[in-house]
Amino acid sequence: MAVSDSYRSFILERLEVAGEITSRSMFGGVGIYCDGFFFALIADDTLYFKVDDSNRSDFESQGMGPFMPFKDSSNKEDMRAMQYYEAPADILEDDALLRNWGQKALSVAQAAKRKKKRSPKK
Repeated sequence: MAVSDSYRSFILERLEVAGEITSRSMFGGVGIYCDGFFFALIADDTLYFKVDDSNRSDFESQGMGPFMPFKDSSNKEDMRAMQYYEAPADILEDDALLRNWGQKALSVAQAAKRKKKRSPKK
């Protein structure tokens, strides 16, 4: 899941259209935060946005699939998809599209955090 410095810099600069962006290296990839919410990640020089039922069809209609960190594993348990989908390459060159897709992913991250806070602790 290596991420080149040039791709990381490019993505972080481009995502500034969505808000205040920070990043953190994690497990060979990069976690991307906007206003403190984990809404995107980079793995293998590919950008993925957080999804749920509200925006998943946007990605699927573009032929984009989920992030699968262990897709080459022989263990079926490792082959589970995460709730992050690959961003279409063409949105990276269009500020309006990138802002829209980024804001949708940010809304998903915010909703997930609200839902988690409401869940009773075990």
